[in-house]
Amino acid sequence: MTGPAHAPEPPPGRLWGVGVGPGDPELITLKAARLIAAADVVAFHSGTAGRSIARTIAGDLVREEAVEELLIYPVTTGSTDHPQGYYGAVNDFYDESAERLAKHLDAGRDVVVLAEGDPMFYSSYSYLHERLADRYDCQVVPGITSVSASTAALATPVARHEDVLTVLPGTLGVPELARRLAGTDAAAIMKLGRTFSGVVEALRQAGRLDEARYVERASTGAERVLPVRDVDPDRVPYFAMVLVPGSDRRADAADRAASAAPAAHEHQGTGRLLVIGLGPGPDAWVTPEVAAALAEVEHVVGYGPYVDRVPSRAGLQRHASGNTVELDRAREAFALAATGARVAIVSGGDAGVFGMAAAAYEVADEFPDVSVEVLPGLTAAQAVAARAGAPLGADYAVLSLSDRLKPWELVERRLRAAAEADLVLALYNPASRSRDWQVAAARDLLLEVRGPETVVVLGRDVGRAEESVVVTTLAELDPAAVDMKTLVIIGSSATRVTATGQVWTPRSTA
Repeated sequence: MTGPAHAPEPPPGRLWGVGVGPGDPELITLKAARLIAAADVVAFHSGTAGRSIARTIAGDLVREEAVEELLIYPVTTGSTDHPQGYYGAVNDFYDESAERLAKHLDAGRDVVVLAEGDPMFYSSYSYLHERLADRYDCQVVPGITSVSASTAALATPVARHEDVLTVLPGTLGVPELARRLAGTDAAAIMKLGRTFSGVVEALRQAGRLDEARYVERASTGAERVLPVRDVDPDRVPYFAMVLVPGSDRRADAADRAASAAPAAHEHQGTGRLLVIGLGPGPDAWVTPEVAAALAEVEHVVGYGPYVDRVPSRAGLQRHASGNTVELDRAREAFALAATGARVAIVSGGDAGVFGMAAAAYEVADEFPDVSVEVLPGLTAAQAVAARAGAPLGADYAVLSLSDRLKPWELVERRLRAAAEADLVLALYNPASRSRDWQVAAARDLLLEVRGPETVVVLGRDVGRAEESVVVTTLAELDPAAVDMKTLVIIGSSATRVTATGQVWTPRSTA
């Protein structure tokens, strides 16, 4: 005899993350509407009050026979007694919600999770997806985001051509939010409500408050659009957004290029251009002279990461560019200064040590009515040497290993000459993503002249949270441990290491 036949287990259901758009039911896509209407289970999130905006948008698309799963957050802005605080409570909630849906999926039911806007754009669905995608077939149906709905409500172009649009959460701290607002062409700031006052302050610090616009409940019957300055901060809901339209980067670039051309530029009197060294990184290493100058200028020009280090404030315009356009950057700064504006070019470290000062003087003859003043900064060799001890206590040479502006054969000749002169060497620009062989080549060349026991210091990100200082020898120098954030100091034959690991070079090496 045979035992009773068992019915086969049903195949697992499929999980759908379905975007229902920003609020207007007519903005639900045809695919989203079809899937919602066919779903066995429809799930949706809500705050502690139990009201789900996503479910309201879906309306009567959900069939009567469908099982509805309301996923209520245990906490939003209030306090919690969870031992791991807010994030611990929310992580437990996502775990529990995922298991609730997994039971339906295991039973062979298709589950649609409704998401306001788009399921993968600041959406609660994304956390369920992370927990279930490795166990079930999970599909995502995109939806119109609140950013798109808000830009439509504003009816003003927000980004064009090469403009950079940055989407920011209002929950960022004011200094970080201001820095990012000052460094982008256009911005959309989400997650307002209780964060609105901080957002307004960040806009003010970044000099973007006058151009900022507020959009509330975009695409719905309660939609409002008005200048940020006119908004009552006590009446701002979470589902609101601030938009900062960008000017046309391509048009602006053309205007700047035209004004920078010496033949076409009309000088309006004597101008003054500051070329400023910001030091290696920490604010404490910025000189008082530099801080005072930056508090007065109207324009800051420089490589993007250096421009980002300048504190945001109203009335300051930033002009960030890439890392290999020094002469174009200098011309832009001169053109601004020639109009009588107060302008600074910024460099990391000292602007006169492999920085923008030389580039400024290279084009200075094109702008005879603009004077140049260089304000010094602490340079990387000094910072690394101080962390290591006193390796630069005697004669030393400073060289760059970059062969972007000079041939490698010249770098080799100078390295050999300095090594034969028994100078301590400070090596800037030792490596980058596109230059990964120079450190090994320099080490091998120096070993032809210096002993293998020669002291080497590798200082990386000195002055920052990721700071590291490694003392090794020339023979043990590992090129893989060196990158663009590293400064390399090669000791002379007299350089020593103390019993506690500090490196120093005697002032008298005779």
